[in-house]
Amino acid sequence: MASVFKTPEGQKIVFERYRDILGQWPVAHRQHRIATRQGETFVVESGHEDAPALILLHGTAANAASWIVDIPVWSQHFRVFCIDIIGDAGFSAQVRPPYDSDAYVKWFDEVMEGLSLSAAALVGMSLGGWVALDYATRRPERVSKLVLLSPGGVGKAKNILLWALPLLLLGPWGRRKMLERIGGRMDEPLSPPAAAIVDISSKIFTHFIPRRSTLPQFSDEALQRLNMPVLAILGGKDVFIDAPVTRQRLEQNLPNLTMHYLPDAPHFIPGHTEAVLQFLQGKEVQT
Repeated sequence: MASVFKTPEGQKIVFERYRDILGQWPVAHRQHRIATRQGETFVVESGHEDAPALILLHGTAANAASWIVDIPVWSQHFRVFCIDIIGDAGFSAQVRPPYDSDAYVKWFDEVMEGLSLSAAALVGMSLGGWVALDYATRRPERVSKLVLLSPGGVGKAKNILLWALPLLLLGPWGRRKMLERIGGRMDEPLSPPAAAIVDISSKIFTHFIPRRSTLPQFSDEALQRLNMPVLAILGGKDVFIDAPVTRQRLEQNLPNLTMHYLPDAPHFIPGHTEAVLQFLQGKEVQT
């Protein structure tokens, strides 16, 4: 199995920082390693065992640390499972099955079975949004609600290599500028959880080998199978996806959609915690 990191030393740097973050997880949690045919899947569980199930799926070049700002709020109301997607920068197996197959759906079936879940609400960010959509379009009966944060696979993906690679060659300054294009300017002092996300993201961008396969786009027919309540939050200044087209296609095809389009927001949209909670609780969403 080929590593998804450039060097063993780089993997060690990322994993040590990830372990540090898990050691400072903001709420009580349990860690699971679920056996699947794709290999082991790492899951961080928070919240009361009797609460409704909520599964979180991070974006590319990331892991469960992406959710440490949200976890203290969402885990008060839900049994939250942060899943490290296979083939990415977490502790799950470093395998990358084809996107244009049923491999991710079968993998997700096995993860849910390993967690003894018959159904759950899903929150997916970027690549995680694609994984969530792929599952929800094929297994709609197992998804109670769906939250899409800048999801892939709906609007055309943008070619970020044209501007990202030159920035990565400029050391820490370039990596910071790249993070700002993805998540907005960082002039304000960051909270400790947000600073931890920025720090591990910088380390991942330095040492991780990103996957270059293009995410398949979902057909109108597939999107129309999403009969569960769906919340989509999109930023008009997204550097990864065509946000206007994503908005248009979701609005045309989803019968039970709540859309929040933020014209000046980037790909990684901060401040979504309360809006997502309101939606999951069946309340009117305020942004």
